[in-house]
Amino acid sequence: MSSFRNYLAQTIRAAALVATLAPTLAAAAETVEVVPGVQVTKRTYSAPTNEQPFFGFAVKSPEDKAADEKFVDAIVAATGSREKAFEETSKRAWLAIQAGRVREAAIRFNQAFLISPEQSAVYHGFAVIAQARFNDFDAADELFRVALKQPNPVKALKADYGRLLLIAKRPRDAQAVLDQAVKESPDFSDAWTNLAWARFQNGDAVAACAAAEEAAKKRPSNNSVSDLTAVRSVAQCK
Repeated sequence: MSSFRNYLAQTIRAAALVATLAPTLAAAAETVEVVPGVQVTKRTYSAPTNEQPFFGFAVKSPEDKAADEKFVDAIVAATGSREKAFEETSKRAWLAIQAGRVREAAIRFNQAFLISPEQSAVYHGFAVIAQARFNDFDAADELFRVALKQPNPVKALKADYGRLLLIAKRPRDAQAVLDQAVKESPDFSDAWTNLAWARFQNGDAVAACAAAEEAAKKRPSNNSVSDLTAVRSVAQCK
């Protein structure tokens, strides 16, 4: 399973393109319990409900609820279990993210939410959607923090959260998250690359180069090679 792979330089350019797309939020901050024990801020956007996190918190009719149940029953029957149904649906969502098909990814993550709403990947995915499509960093930050507490997080969770904090110009917070990311997944090149950026932005070029060196040893993904090259260049690594 993979996660959002547009790394720092690419993501900054993408964020600039959507900077004029301000989220349309509810008039007052309202929290909603989306699964027992998990509350999130209710946020809605100018998009079809199935392309918004949590279906845009729309009130569903009995017919809508019946359709949701029919979908879940069908995919569980097709895959053999609820766990496999969630795995297949979330996998398709991440593949859509990687391919830049953000609308499709949002639909898939909503389907995953119907299947297993407690899973970390749901909140991780919605965080990516909130930032990538709606330019809503507050929502993304909140959802990443929820994802950290939920079961079965994917390996890239803290690397992705750290990257978000970098884009949000919070490099010290980012470094704290990314330090944990590389401790928990020392073989994950992307986390090391993001940590290199955090260290550089925090004024430690030597440590940034050390992280970049680790990233290079771990076989960086195709999408992160340019970002790794960029941080090594600005940090003047040997």
